[in-house]
This record gives sequence, C-alpha cells and structure tokens, in this order.
Amino acid sequence: MQQKNILQNLRYDAPSGLVVFLIALPLCLGIALASGAPLFSGLISGIIGGLVIGSLSGSHTSVSGPAAGLTAVILVAIQDLGAFQTLLLAVVLAGVFQLVLGFIRAGSIADFFPSSVIKGMLTGIGIIIILKQIPHALGYDKDSEGDMYFSESGGANTFTSIWQSITQFIHPGATLVALLSIGLMLLWDRPAIKKRLGAIPAALVAVFVGILMNELMKMWGDPWAIRTEHLVNIPIAENMSAFIGQFMLPDFSQITNPKVYTVALTICAVASVETLLCLEAVDKIDPYSRTSDPDRELRAQGVGNILSGLIGGLPVTSVIVRSSANINAGSRTKMSAIIHGVLLLVCAALIPSLLNLIPLSALAAVLILTGYKLAKVSIFKEMWRNGKFQWWPFIITVVAVVFTDLLTGVGIGLVASVIAILWGNLNNSYLFHKDEYHEGDLIRIQLSQEVSFLNKASIKNSLENLPPNSRVLIDASNTAYIDFDVLEIIREYAAQKAPQKDIQLLLSGFKEKYKFHDADFVHCETDNEGNPTNVNRADSAVLN
Repeated sequence: MQQKNILQNLRYDAPSGLVVFLIALPLCLGIALASGAPLFSGLISGIIGGLVIGSLSGSHTSVSGPAAGLTAVILVAIQDLGAFQTLLLAVVLAGVFQLVLGFIRAGSIADFFPSSVIKGMLTGIGIIIILKQIPHALGYDKDSEGDMYFSESGGANTFTSIWQSITQFIHPGATLVALLSIGLMLLWDRPAIKKRLGAIPAALVAVFVGILMNELMKMWGDPWAIRTEHLVNIPIAENMSAFIGQFMLPDFSQITNPKVYTVALTICAVASVETLLCLEAVDKIDPYSRTSDPDRELRAQGVGNILSGLIGGLPVTSVIVRSSANINAGSRTKMSAIIHGVLLLVCAALIPSLLNLIPLSALAAVLILTGYKLAKVSIFKEMWRNGKFQWWPFIITVVAVVFTDLLTGVGIGLVASVIAILWGNLNNSYLFHKDEYHEGDLIRIQLSQEVSFLNKASIKNSLENLPPNSRVLIDASNTAYIDFDVLEIIREYAAQKAPQKDIQLLLSGFKEKYKFHDADFVHCETDNEGNPTNVNRADSAVLN
C-alpha cells in the first residue's frame, strides 16, 4: 500500500525534487564558500540531507542540507581547530549529541515557539531571500549564494549590496535572464497554461531558457553574454577516482581535544534549534496540514550529521528555503527530498560541466518568487486582523530576522512575544472603568480568562479605589484560572475593606474549587446584561 502511494505521488514529487535540486545546488556551494570549507563539502551535506535524512525523517515536506545559520560557526571553528578534518570530527560528535537529544525527547521544545513568531520568521526569511537575490538577479555575485546575514564582509550589508548592484555592477545579460525567468514562471502559473503544462516545473523551464539565452549570446559574441563568474561553479573531477578523492575522513587523533567538544556542542545546539524551527514552520504551511515528530527529526538529523562528518561534509539541518520551495513546487511526500539528493549526487558525479552552464540570475529568479510566497502582503493583513498581541511579536520578529539572522531574530521575537503576553495579562486581567460608573450604580468587574500573580497589584489598586456605599460584582464567568494571591486579595477585601466602606461584594461565576468559607461573600448569577440575579449568601471559604 505504501509503495502504491509513493508511485501515485511520484508525478508530483519528481518535479518538486528537481526544483529543490536547482535551488539547493548553488546554496550548497555558496554556504561552503562562505564557511571557508571545500566547495565539495557543501555538495556532500546536500546529498546526505536528501538521501539519508530524507529517508529517515518523518516529515513529508522538510528538506535538509547545509544551513546558512552555521556559516559563521564553521568559519571560526576551522580557524580555531586548525584543520577542516578536525571540524569533521566535531560534526560527527554533534550528530551523536543530536541522536541523544532525539532519544530523550528534547524535540518538545518546538511547542514553546508561538505561532506569531513562527509566521514572523517565515515572512522574514522570505524578505531576506528577495533582498539577497536581487544582486544575483542583476549579475552582482560578490556575496555568496548561501549568505543570509544582514551584515556582509568588508563592512557592507544587504542594502548596500543592492545599491551597488544597481548603480555600479548591473549586468544587462544577467538582468534580462532574471526578468525573463520571472515572467515565464508567472505566466506558467496562469490557469490556462498550468492546465496543459502543469506537469513541467516552471522553475525548470526558467533555468533551461536562461541557459539557452546565454549560450546563444555567447555564439553571437554578444557583450551581454554572462561570464563564468556569474554561472554555477561545481568542482569538476577529471575521472571517477578524482571524484571519490574529494571525500575525506575526520581526524580522529583529535578526539581528546576539548575544543572539538565545544564546537560539537555549539553545532548541535544551533543545528537542532534551526531544525525544530524549520519543522514547526513548514508544518504550518503544509497544504495537507500534516504534523511531524520533532524527536524523530532530531534522530534523523543526528544520523545525517554523523555520516556527513565521516565522509567530508558540512553540518546538516532542516532548511526553510529548500523546504518552502519544495511545498510551493507541489510536493506530496518526502520522496521529493530524496530525489533532490539523488540528483545532487548523480549530477555532481557525471554532468558537472552541464550544471556549470546555469546562470545564477535564473536561479535568483526562482528564489525571488519563493521568497514572495513566504512574505505575501496577505500575511501582514492577516496578522494585523489578529490583534496587537499577535501583530507586534510578528512584526518585531520579521524586522529582527531581516536585520540580524534567523536565530537572533527568533530570540528577539520570543522576548517580544513574552512581553506581549505579560502586557496583555497585566492590562486585561479584568474589565473595569471607574469613570463610567455613578453613585448607586452596580459596579461590575469582569475577570479575564487568565488571572495570574502579575495582576495582583492592579486588581488590588482597583478594589482600593471603589467608591463607598456601592454594590460591586466580581464576575469570573469567563475565567479559567485565578491565582491564589488574587483570591487572597478578594478574601481580605471582603473581610476588612468592604465592610469599612459599606460596600456589598457580589461574586459570580467562580468555580467550585475556589471555595470560600465565610459569610462575607454573596454568590449570585447574572443575566445577559451582567446584572445580578438569585442573590444567595455563601456559607463557605478557603481555597482548596
């Protein structure tokens, strides 16, 4: 049955795997370059991410490979450890640590990321993809494909690179290829064309047209022809023996080096958090609303990193760019991730020269549309409609991700979310506006869903300022939880302050477990307008 299901979905997964392969190829090389590692190590980790993690993962949509979030860690680690082979040992150990995390069920940490932060992260990544790919679309390829940081080498940043590409380094041929590629992909999504040619991925058409255009410009000697430095650049081995020679083993003689363990723990922590964030995010945009087991994913990532380190690859994580492109391309199952790994292996081994004809501007066009689908205007409208306590953590996360990096941005977003929760809890623990009441009116205090110790001071202050000779109704009909300290404040007020000011205190909607055992409380029911009915003197008192 499972094999039949795989075959039925293959017509969707194969084109999706091809699209992800086209996107992953320059990213694998770019991340290796930015990390100061051999270019082939990036391809190895991409292959492992597809074949190994794709097979072991329980996620239908997630695609793994080398991650931009680890480039700075790897760059510093290689310099600190003194050799790339020593870094490979740290990658193996990081994989072992991830396996342990998976077996002790540490993946549940993903449940603590609020949806507003996850959506902010996805939107921020979408904006970064667009901003980072604009220079590549215009033929300015100084910054590597895998760099997702706002700050760049030489004191530049994302915006200065865009400005330089527009004002100084724009390449007419590359720009034409990018614009034509975007136009073709938008045209391909039109219902009339999609109905007839939907089985052919739009990204593949754009890439082939880009190659054809550039080859024709070369034949004609056109000055707009795209030069080698603006094309994909896979290392070409002279023969199969030379290809196999690009794989390398870790330096196990450094197993007692404490620095190796420090780097391994750092890689494990960063890679695990990025993976869990990606898993949570892609599950939210999965059109079939499937959920993934985070513990199984950690175990799969652990095995993947062990194998990647053993044969000369970079650390591997689940990656949002590849995963979102996979979903947008129409993937149904994890076969698309496996197919992308197979294509990376076959093409790197057999046809690297053909792949080196692909213009980076054509791939930039594919990524720009991927970024747009993550950062649509409709997402901003939706979060605005959800209210300020969803909007502010969302927009803060977006801005933080764009101007820092993924992990820092999510950390800032989490802090903003906690502040929003606390602020909302402090200011919305009850509904009472004293200015709206006049002498002789019933004063109604409506408690919110959650009333914690953080609300203690504000509730106490409001009770202290109630006018003398009044009737006060505290309504807990919509309240799920009331903190012990708040209950004590109500008790003390009823026993001491209310009699002194000749205030009649009425309670409504309090749960049975909040048992009061003295006669200072009057329990009642309320009608649809919140007015008390069926007033009865209570005869019980202490919180259970």
